[in-house]
Formats: sequence, structure tokens, C-alpha cells
Amino acid sequence: KNIKQFINFSVIQKLLKFMSSRISQREITDAVTKILDQSQKKKRNFLESVELQIGLRNYDPKKDKRFSGSISLPFPPKEKKKIAILGDAVHLSEASRFQLDSYGVEDLKKFNKQKKMVKKFAKKYDFFLASESIIKIIPRILGPGLNKAGKFPFPLSHSENLLDKISMLKKNIKLELKKVLCMGILVGNVQMEKEQIVQNLLISINFLASLLKKNWQNIGSLHIKSSMGPPVKIF
Repeated sequence: KNIKQFINFSVIQKLLKFMSSRISQREITDAVTKILDQSQKKKRNFLESVELQIGLRNYDPKKDKRFSGSISLPFPPKEKKKIAILGDAVHLSEASRFQLDSYGVEDLKKFNKQKKMVKKFAKKYDFFLASESIIKIIPRILGPGLNKAGKFPFPLSHSENLLDKISMLKKNIKLELKKVLCMGILVGNVQMEKEQIVQNLLISINFLASLLKKNWQNIGSLHIKSSMGPPVKIF
């Protein structure tokens, strides 16, 4: 059984209070400084991401509940996320106006539930938004492919501002325990301000601790690293 949780920016202060004295903000800041300094010494021809690497302990994925949670960070860790709208007529028109990739029900039916095609479709985008009027029938049209890829669409109502919703979801990260006790989550990139990465890390670490059965007792190690740089231990 999975523990599913979605938390947004409004509860960040509560999460920060949850953090123990096991890691100081100074330690995290020093580690981020090292990461950014290393990336400047050897610049790459692509934008390096910054990842939080997590090692869990005293946790049995076979016996303990697997957690799955999402939280909106203060700053988007990756600006250029690929988004697709699965929409009704209203949202298709709106997506077209903003030059966003969009698909209607008839477009989705063309996949004919073919697993390889749906898998390729899921891989093409970072996340999907779907009109509330059609979101319930998407599994019936496409099969379980989007869900298996961890990219089931976020609901979009006619009362919501499409661009605001996309902006919020760009800040979104997901923590999910699968079959192994290690995971990595994107928290930033080397072009961000140091303080922005630090704030994203603080929120991510607190959120992780809040999802775990025994909170900090289940965290074995925490490292941060850039795409091509060495890991820096913070816990």
C-alpha cells in the first residue's frame, strides 16, 4: 500500500519547523558552494543539474509502506520542462493560443492503447495537464501507460489560469520509494543562485523526513551533486 501525499508551498513553514538539528543550513550552503565552484572550474557544453541523492536505512520496501509524495519548491529546478495539454475544446483553444503541445480525445484514440506508442508519448514530456471533463476517461483511452510512467495528468479546471498552473507544476518534485533504498531528486541547476538551491534543498529534505515512517531515523545518507561533479556529503 502506498502513502500518497501532495503538499504545496503553503505548508513550507510547517515542514521547516519539522527539521531537526541534524543538518545546519550553513552545512548545506557550504556544500552547494562546493558544487557550484566545481562546475565553474570545468564548464560543460550543457546545463548541469543539481541532484539530492538519498540513502535510506531501517526500511524494508517489501514490508513497510512505500511512500509517494509531491511538493512544490520555492524555485523551479528546471525551467525548460516539456508540457502537454490533454484537453477539451476550451483548453485546446487556450493551449493553441500559448503555443503549447495539446491533444484532444480523438488524438489520444489514435494511440489505440499500443503500449510502445503510449510509453514513447509519456517519455516525450515531463508532465501532462488534463481537462477535468476528460481526465477520468484517459485510462480507458490510453490504458495504464501514463500511470506506469509516473506521469498521470494533473487535473485542470476551466476556472484555473493555465500559465499559472504550469508555473506551479514546474516547481513540483516527486519523492517515491520503489524497490531500492536509494533515490535521486532534481533540486536545481548550476545557473541558479546559491540561495535558491539551498532553499530547494531545505524543503526537499524536510519533506522527505515527513514522509518516512521514523522520520530522520530512516535517513542513512544525503549527498548533493551536479551532473558531472563528485558528490558532496551533507549527512
